[in-house]
Amino acid sequence: MSSRTLRRRLHHGDVDGKRWEHFETSGLDSLSEPLLADDDYVENKICKLEDPWDDERKKAQFHWTFIFSNLIAQWAQWLANVVIGSGSLLGRLLSFPSAALNMQNKKILPPSLSPLQEERLRSLRQRLEVPFDSSKAEHQDALKQLWKLAYPGRELPSLKSDLWKEMGWQGSDPSTDFRGGGLISLENLIFFAMKYPDSFQRLLHKQDGTRAEWEYPFAVAGINISFMLVQMLDLQAGLPSSSSGICFLKLLEEDEMAFDILFCVAFQMMDAQWLAKRATYMEFNDVLKSTRSQLERELALEDISSVRDLPAYNLLR
Repeated sequence: MSSRTLRRRLHHGDVDGKRWEHFETSGLDSLSEPLLADDDYVENKICKLEDPWDDERKKAQFHWTFIFSNLIAQWAQWLANVVIGSGSLLGRLLSFPSAALNMQNKKILPPSLSPLQEERLRSLRQRLEVPFDSSKAEHQDALKQLWKLAYPGRELPSLKSDLWKEMGWQGSDPSTDFRGGGLISLENLIFFAMKYPDSFQRLLHKQDGTRAEWEYPFAVAGINISFMLVQMLDLQAGLPSSSSGICFLKLLEEDEMAFDILFCVAFQMMDAQWLAKRATYMEFNDVLKSTRSQLERELALEDISSVRDLPAYNLLR
């Protein structure tokens, strides 16, 4: 445990997400079709019940119609007196919905960006647009760098070797696992290994907690986390408009590497979720969804101005 003082203690209820998750259940979920009585039977029953009470019902309807008519007339007279007596009241009543709508729009419309935010967002998007290309020397070098950081002192394997599976690639050729992750997902893993080597090694070697027999593959999990963050932060839109995306713009202004640090936080958070849920390989997608929900909640906290303010940042050490 690091000697660094923690800003907040992350509660177990926040880690597994149970405090915040809601499930909608219904006893009708198993029904494939409505359960109705015979149509002729229902129609006959209604006809038999209508006749004896027909006259009484008409009298009651007439009585209540008369009462409501009087009430409406009195209310209309009162409203006319108020409007005539105070013209400003009508103006206030008409302006209220418009003011409320404007306040609501301020909450959902993305803020205007500062020049620094624009520059850093543009740079991040340029990184997102670069696919991993195994034929490029710089991409090959990045993959080799990740191996050296993960296994210092071990011999570097060829770019196609079963040894890559030890890092959590699904096959002997890591390039086939990137797909929509792009080069930035590899850059995220390299940043994690360099910036937080202790946490990186613990997650790589599954050193924390009681692990499942069938664990999540480390490297492929990282690619999925990068892709999840891009979607959650709305980074492929013209301008992020989700609450998490708008919050991220503030973090990006504070730190140019906010996305990479957030990746490390999300990875550590995902592993904590994994252990809390006692998950196995087939439940990885559920764990990833829970991780996203928890991260969205933490980004929504009022005092978050830096990635390091997130409660889950304290998990990194």
